[in-house]
Amino acid sequence: MNKIRLSEVKDLREIKSLTEACAVAMQEKGIFQWNEHYPSLEKLQADIEKRELFVLEDQGKILGIIVLTGFMDREYIPINWLTKNSNNLYIHRFAVHPLVWSKGFGQKLMGFAENYARLNNFVSVRLDTFSKNKRNQRFYESRGYHKLGDIYFPKQSEDPFHCYELIL
Repeated sequence: MNKIRLSEVKDLREIKSLTEACAVAMQEKGIFQWNEHYPSLEKLQADIEKRELFVLEDQGKILGIIVLTGFMDREYIPINWLTKNSNNLYIHRFAVHPLVWSKGFGQKLMGFAENYARLNNFVSVRLDTFSKNKRNQRFYESRGYHKLGDIYFPKQSEDPFHCYELIL
């Protein structure tokens, strides 16, 4: 039986191992979205300390992660969002271990995030995904997210990241 829970500091190494496995698996598919620098151990630790990082766990093993925050990064400012920039939930560092890709765990984490947003009275869910990751784009669009514009993270890639929003 799997469950989603708030991460703890003791989970940090396992979470970092999961993100590294994802980075390698994506690179093998020609998707250079994550690398050895991102997401960093420090970034993941900060997510845990801010109580924003959730894990999907099955039989004591972490199979997926998702960061949920109400804070809007400055990179998002130029985007013409569908709702006002006041009460939005942002998703970051969403990952499922490559060994269990295509088994519904991503859908489960996204369902959790959207339900969390509704329960906490957010008006929308916002996120970005790498422009070269077509599978992720189809995933978000199938859930009703609208593609709105591009932003750049030069330390990760020269290619843009597409921003998406789902109005709740």
